[in-house]
Amino acid sequence: MAKITIIGAGNVGATAAHLLALKNLADIVLVDVVEGLPQGKALDILESGPIEGFDHKIIGTNNYEDTNDSDIIVITAGIARKPGMTREDLLKTNASIVKGVVESAVKYSPNAILIVVTNPLDAMVYLAAKVSNFSKNKVIGMAGVLDTTRFKTFIAEELNINAKKIEAVVLGSHGDDMVPLISKTTVDGKPITDLLPAEKINKLVERTRNGGIEIINLLKTGSAYYAPVSSIVEMIDAILNDKKKLLPCAAYCGKEYGVGGYFIGVPAVLGRNGVEKIVEFDLDENEKMQFEKTVEHVKELCAEVDKLLTT
Repeated sequence: MAKITIIGAGNVGATAAHLLALKNLADIVLVDVVEGLPQGKALDILESGPIEGFDHKIIGTNNYEDTNDSDIIVITAGIARKPGMTREDLLKTNASIVKGVVESAVKYSPNAILIVVTNPLDAMVYLAAKVSNFSKNKVIGMAGVLDTTRFKTFIAEELNINAKKIEAVVLGSHGDDMVPLISKTTVDGKPITDLLPAEKINKLVERTRNGGIEIINLLKTGSAYYAPVSSIVEMIDAILNDKKKLLPCAAYCGKEYGVGGYFIGVPAVLGRNGVEKIVEFDLDENEKMQFEKTVEHVKELCAEVDKLLTT
């Protein structure tokens, strides 16, 4: 029986537990430092089981011993962005939190696959890999799936069509310099450039890059969690069921895309072993330039992580 640990019982963590339960994918352990919070939310979800028809175990705990032998560990712990904050503003605080939870979790689940959700995403995946010392294929960041579904949503709204007709992918860091690949974006097989003028496409790209902050500004006191959770669960499903599914994730790239040893958003085949392959798309010259820019940004964030780990 598969076992999934979710660290952080806030909106993202608890909603992820709920959706995983609805899909009846695995036993679930919800962890948080606040006494009673994960226990109460886990019990609430469990009590919906007779209605929803799932029968896996769901527990909440403040004790990492309860997470032992997890197959997948999802890290959502950390402070969320507030209006006016960038993901980078979160770096120092969330680096400390993620370091602690990774150390605690891997102690009891040395064979798990880590899915990192905490922002700034690319830097936190890098930190989790360093702290856990896991094989690089077993440390993954959730970002590209979310950015891509946002991009598809905005295109569908603009064209008033079903989003299922859209093929698109967003690469790069999970931030303001992410790279929606216009050259690979099609609607019913037609290039988006045949359907929308460049000005409209650029606005859709900018809205995608600001997708998270748009929701933060609307909510005032919270950040997105429904679409992020759907993205997390799609990744988990691909891994647990060995689907070999191509999804854009923050994955370790050595020679791929010329990255040179960092975690960044790229198309990755997810299966039982985590990231099983990085797929390299042909990028046009503008996309190459944008991707190189986002890689440099990630390197800067990771340099800050290295400083924090050595102090």
